[in-house]
Amino acid sequence: MCVKKIVACMFFFATSLLIAAQSVYTIYPVPHSQQLLGTRASFTKVVNVVADASIDNVTVARIKELLASKGLSVRLGKEAKNSLSNVFLGVAHSNGVANKIAKKWHITPDVIDKKGKFDKHLLYLTSQKGRANVLILGENTDATFYGIASLEQILDNGTQNLACVKIDDYADIQYRGVIEGYYGVPYTAETTKDLFRFMARYKMNSYMYGAKSDPYHSQKWEEPYPDSITSEQKAIGYLSAPMLRDITKTAHNNKVNFIWAIHPGSAFTQNKDNNVIGRIMNKFEKMYQLGVRQFGIFVDDIGVPLDSISLSLNAKRLTEAQQAVEAMWNKAYKSAADTVKPINFVPQLYAYSWFNDTVRHNFFKALSHTPKQVVVYITGAKIWSVPNSHDLSVVSKSFGRSLAWWWNYPCNDNDMSKLFISDTYTNFADERWIDNNARLEATLNGASALISNPMQQGTASKIALFGLGDYAWNHKGFDNEKSYRAALCAVVGKQRAKAFCHVSKYLRYYDDNPLKDLIAAYKKDGKTTALKAEMELLINECNTFEMMKRSANEPDSLLYADIKPWIEKVSDMAFLIHEMLTAIDAKREGKPFAAFYKNKLLSLAADLDDNGKYKFSILDGMGDDIKLSRISAEPSQKVMRPFITFLAKQLQGE
Repeated sequence: MCVKKIVACMFFFATSLLIAAQSVYTIYPVPHSQQLLGTRASFTKVVNVVADASIDNVTVARIKELLASKGLSVRLGKEAKNSLSNVFLGVAHSNGVANKIAKKWHITPDVIDKKGKFDKHLLYLTSQKGRANVLILGENTDATFYGIASLEQILDNGTQNLACVKIDDYADIQYRGVIEGYYGVPYTAETTKDLFRFMARYKMNSYMYGAKSDPYHSQKWEEPYPDSITSEQKAIGYLSAPMLRDITKTAHNNKVNFIWAIHPGSAFTQNKDNNVIGRIMNKFEKMYQLGVRQFGIFVDDIGVPLDSISLSLNAKRLTEAQQAVEAMWNKAYKSAADTVKPINFVPQLYAYSWFNDTVRHNFFKALSHTPKQVVVYITGAKIWSVPNSHDLSVVSKSFGRSLAWWWNYPCNDNDMSKLFISDTYTNFADERWIDNNARLEATLNGASALISNPMQQGTASKIALFGLGDYAWNHKGFDNEKSYRAALCAVVGKQRAKAFCHVSKYLRYYDDNPLKDLIAAYKKDGKTTALKAEMELLINECNTFEMMKRSANEPDSLLYADIKPWIEKVSDMAFLIHEMLTAIDAKREGKPFAAFYKNKLLSLAADLDDNGKYKFSILDGMGDDIKLSRISAEPSQKVMRPFITFLAKQLQGE
């Protein structure tokens, strides 16, 4: 059975490559349209980049970085060079060189005019006497940036003899990304910045920061971030002003909207003249100086206002906040880099099933009078709901416009000992708060944003985040299994993807096959060969991931730090099973087996659930009362762990 499972994994990867070939290129999120042009082209060693005036410096820096990473030299020009490969970057319907090239090549950018879609762009890779030439036209410079993300994945195939292609692409949802809003240890600055780079590659554009344990987000919301923090404060996730400045700079360089959110608590709807908007704006000004260009206001988990006066005041204060932002930063003379995007608002009633229809209607009807650009979030009918059109429709009937979805997935703050690193639907089954039978809809209507509230393990959360980004970009193109396999390649690397596909079955709390069937066979015939082979394979694969600990590649070392307690425990459990089976075989065959070694195995088995080696830090408390505590990782609790207890009894002769 184990062999069958591994063969199935190998078959899946092989068929994935075949399917990708039929789609011209393997690109994620899945593009809406790829058209093979029938010719092939190669890049010259020097590439001439022509960027129109409408293309910002971040996008120009991105193309330069990409081409250099592929071993190509870059020159910036103002016109095409016939002796070189050219990359033309522009904004559609402008008067730049890129649009003139589009006309010359008889390309009509129809995708740009598509209604109700976002970040629309086309990418055209063609051959001029065998030399590769690329045109990327976006509806704006951000959309052109996402076209470069597709080019990056094309160039992962090399720079020579590339199939020429036309890609028309766009996002189904406008804002896609992450909400750091779980209860737990906030991400380190290194983890956050690594997530930004990951998001840029896979076309995600929003990162809302609202760490529940950050006192300067909530309890000390009026106070500025300190210029320095202690090592103890850093350990529990505090950020200093310089750290935040560095984070926002990295976000801007990756076209990620870093949305710093404030939680003023009950002050937001106090029915008295408390100047709360002025106080909020004072803090926003301090954050603006640190590079923040978008803000959020959270009033979740403080009680839901029910009377008409409080509801009106809630909407009035939100309106005043947006108006204050417009007045302070969004004057016509301001450059795009200095303006501030709309406020993101997490209301008191974010899970609408908490109250009856009348209360829900009155609440969101009041909010409907706020400025149209304000982005308002819900989690659906329940806190852990999977995004669906029905829930969006229920609320939008009162609210009158699209809503953003705060998706508590793959959040593990209610299941801290578990990792959710499987495919989307397996994760649904493993997360006890989520409807296990839920499925993502082929058409999700009424969502302006889809952002993931992830696990405390930020780098490991990339696997689920990859799937969210894929789905948010192209609903109909999302295929759960294919997206998961692609996520493994993106997060753990192609060389390790197959091994992780196998190991991940054991990193789950609810482990099942292949081990379940192998154990059943062993209990039936007493043969240990297949079981021991599976354990040997598992130990070797775990060793592969333990090598990531010392990797010079930061994403690898960050990932290992996240999964270390689970990997080490699975590896040790596999070792225990292997050695116990060896001892049982020896006992059955009348061969000698050292008593001290048997006792050591039994001692290790008894210590599994309380061994400090498998423990990791979590946070207890809020604000100034925060402290670190330790809990144990719990992989393979349904099959593997009970089997160790079973073998221990066999070894003891019970």
